[in-house]
Amino acid sequence: MCAQIVLAEDDERQARLVRRYLEAEHHSVVVVTDGRAAIDEVRRTRPELLVLDLMLPEVDGLDVCRVLRRESGVRVLMLTARSTEDDMLLGLDLGADDYMTKPFSPRELMARVRALLRRTQPAPEPPDPVLRVGPLTVDPVCHVVTAHGARVDCTPGEFRLLEAMARQPERVFTRDQLLERLHGIDRYFTDRTIDVHVKNLRKKIELSPRAPAHLLTVYGVGYKLSGGEEPRDAP
Repeated sequence: MCAQIVLAEDDERQARLVRRYLEAEHHSVVVVTDGRAAIDEVRRTRPELLVLDLMLPEVDGLDVCRVLRRESGVRVLMLTARSTEDDMLLGLDLGADDYMTKPFSPRELMARVRALLRRTQPAPEPPDPVLRVGPLTVDPVCHVVTAHGARVDCTPGEFRLLEAMARQPERVFTRDQLLERLHGIDRYFTDRTIDVHVKNLRKKIELSPRAPAHLLTVYGVGYKLSGGEEPRDAP
């Protein structure tokens, strides 16, 4: 299970430790150090989980939870040095899904994270609309892709990747996250599976595959689909 996780923790040492354990289980982790940044990052990336320290500058963890619960179904695991029952109940009443007091065992933390992610259900989607990203359209019902007004023939694996990225344009997907989309389609995975699919898709949807404007590499992370702008010298 590979998830996108926001870690809101202003203690640099603690954040480094928790991030290391999360990334060891192949999660994609963004660290923020204050409550305002936590709210903004959850709104921007819509992660599966927010690991939230209670004592944050700018906006404290309780207020972060209060704000996000009005607008988001993100799972929240609250971390705090406060250990009284009243503090725990307040955090849970405000919408936290789980609560751990410091100091805690990293192994227990990861067990709690796994439990929360198992409970996370995909948000209900409207009846498969045609997805549009710049000059690209992806029709999940008819299984049709067009680029620059022309129909594009895609393999099942290529279509699954393009559809996943078109549902969340500008989101950066790691290779592991994209591999998750291929379960039941590609029987044999290699480290190069995603790169090969991306290379072939660029030949089909880009005006200039060597200077892609839409299916972009984010070096050291993975890939994203963008509306983009065509290169000026594109045919």
